[in-house]
Amino acid sequence: MSFPRCALLWARIPAGRGAGSRAATCSALRALVGPFPGAPGRVPCLAASSSSTSGGSKAPNTSLFVPLTVKPQGPSADGDVGAELTRPLDKNEVKKVLDKFYKRQEIQKLSADYGLDAHVDDLFPFFLRHAKQIFPVLECKEDLRKISDLRLPPNWYPEARAIQRKIIFHSGPTNSGKTYHAIQRYLSARSGVYCGPLKLLAHEIFEKSNSAGVPCDLVTGEERQTVDPEGKQAAHVSCTVEMCSVTTPYEVAVIDEIQMIRDSGRGWAWTRALLGLCAEEVHLCGESAAIDLVTELLYTTGEEVEVHKYERLTPISVLDHALESLDNLQPGDCIVCFSKNDIYSVSRQVEIRGLESAVIYGSLPPGTKLAQARKFNDPSDPCKILVATDAIGMGLNLSIRRIIFYSLIKPTINEKGEKELEPITTSQALQIAGRAGRFSSHFKEGEVTTMHREDLALLKEILNRPVEPIQAAGLHPTAEQIEMFAYHLPETTLSNLIDIFVDFSQVDGQYFVCNMDDFKFSAELIQHIPLSLRVRYVFCTAPINKKQPFVCSSLLQFARQFSRNEPLTFAWLRRYIKWPLLPPKNIKDLMDLEAVHDVFDLYLWLSYRFMDMFPDSSLVRNLQKELDAIIQDGVHNITKLIKLSESRKLLNLESSQSGNQSRLSGALKSTAKRTRGTKSAGGKAAEPLSPGASELPLASRLVQQGLLTADMLKQLQKEWLTQQPEHGREKAGTRRKKKDPNAD
Repeated sequence: MSFPRCALLWARIPAGRGAGSRAATCSALRALVGPFPGAPGRVPCLAASSSSTSGGSKAPNTSLFVPLTVKPQGPSADGDVGAELTRPLDKNEVKKVLDKFYKRQEIQKLSADYGLDAHVDDLFPFFLRHAKQIFPVLECKEDLRKISDLRLPPNWYPEARAIQRKIIFHSGPTNSGKTYHAIQRYLSARSGVYCGPLKLLAHEIFEKSNSAGVPCDLVTGEERQTVDPEGKQAAHVSCTVEMCSVTTPYEVAVIDEIQMIRDSGRGWAWTRALLGLCAEEVHLCGESAAIDLVTELLYTTGEEVEVHKYERLTPISVLDHALESLDNLQPGDCIVCFSKNDIYSVSRQVEIRGLESAVIYGSLPPGTKLAQARKFNDPSDPCKILVATDAIGMGLNLSIRRIIFYSLIKPTINEKGEKELEPITTSQALQIAGRAGRFSSHFKEGEVTTMHREDLALLKEILNRPVEPIQAAGLHPTAEQIEMFAYHLPETTLSNLIDIFVDFSQVDGQYFVCNMDDFKFSAELIQHIPLSLRVRYVFCTAPINKKQPFVCSSLLQFARQFSRNEPLTFAWLRRYIKWPLLPPKNIKDLMDLEAVHDVFDLYLWLSYRFMDMFPDSSLVRNLQKELDAIIQDGVHNITKLIKLSESRKLLNLESSQSGNQSRLSGALKSTAKRTRGTKSAGGKAAEPLSPGASELPLASRLVQQGLLTADMLKQLQKEWLTQQPEHGREKAGTRRKKKDPNAD
């Protein structure tokens, strides 16, 4: 077959029409040359790494690119392509030519340069032209690499680079006074900004500053408060870290909990504040684990870090005995759980013993958390026990005498998005344990222990480990960068743009690109709604709990209403949530009210980005305060709600198999680790851990306490046996992946 006819065939392969034949071009290619080694319907992938750690360029991960439909050349797309020539084309002959074309080393090299795997000679220009029609990214990959080059973040903040900043790192454990010293300097400055990780902390500094006679404004994602009646901005501002301005000049800036620069989801906000704040003095407060990284990052800006180290103000000790029974609770005790089912179970058992408890967990509104904290702290209130999640780790001032870890196993999400059950980290354990015996509380000494005897040795081991230095700081693509990507790839969805951006991005070893799964979730949720790219980006950055179906559907409804250019008024929102809402009659009702509170937060967050379309923020805030009061009453009577839920089978605490199983497996895992360790200590190999031996006392106790039934115990024993390797031992350090529907 002559080359011109083969080339014409290549250029005129029909792509088909309609959504059902989107990848028809690739199918036609496969029919001629056999299947590609990559994903179906896509040009094969050369490199799948999410980001480059060096400055060198890399071939794009074309498995991320969705093929576009292209119009065929020639008068008709029907029939046998080439039949209008002297004779019909023989596909076998074409295949021979393409096979020869494919195998040439020159073609493979050229194709690799373009990210097309291996395919040249005279035919390559035709192949490349067609490939660029299907995958427009190949036409502009060098421009995309430049846009997504994240190797020099300090250069993104010219205003901060124009001044020589003084950096002071206040390092120390919880309750060491590090934040106090930074705040004192903040209050004495002519102007200042406080950047905190939580709304509660921003509110605390806002109130403290104004009480001290230093006018201070408040800025969070959902709220703006100015102390000046005419709305004039004060010289001081307290804000959540995401909301800080990197263009406003200040004398002093305080960045709290700087170690969160490593956070996989929010770390970018601390990186932005650290590199971008325009302040003469920048005070950092946090763990010593962040000192080395901060020093390295600021070395690139020519700024030196002055480190002030602090010791804990009050002593804290790890007890040599576990609590073992809730009968041993004392005033000032805080039981820390890592699942809502454990929260509900423990609260009920505390009440059965004639005690009253306060309850704090992550999804409660800030007002309810503060109300529960005040109730627990009040010496005249009969409530002397606190049941909480690790939400108490920061942002709340609590008079705790003893921290009791109900479990050491916390559900986490790994890099692949899988849920894992594994022991808490040393940093987490120190943060939570440090809440006991705080300097400002009624108790001048703190104590830490576990609920179960089997967990105590593991807790001591975790607390005695050195905190590993933080290795990298988070980064996040800006709206401008995504818009530039979209300019080059106008037919690509926002979620797909994020994937391509992360794939093309280049970072050095001191940085990483933050996890954007939540952003992509929102992008896919509202993809079908017609919105401009900038509006779509803002909607996708709105903080929502994707585990709450009502909150997710509300984001969708808000976006749909916005796309119709119909303002979301107070009256519309009242109808949407079916206000007025009744007090909760059971735990499910309480969770539904918490979801509505989150929807109000979503409205308020959007109202500061689109004031015309969300015009009634003040009315919604008042409504939210009413709802907060309803939720507070519900949490105050939470044990009654638990009883009603159980009676209606809306909540079955005795069947919380996953939560109890995680606690049991954690205890067995730590016991097995200690048992194996006796081989070197005693010179005799330990016997393999069996379900009928070492864990029997623990299992019996769990049954006696009503946390396990006999049937559940049998099921756990079966699962334990099936999880053991051939010789009955579990490899130390192995991560166990398991679904936990009760995760908080």
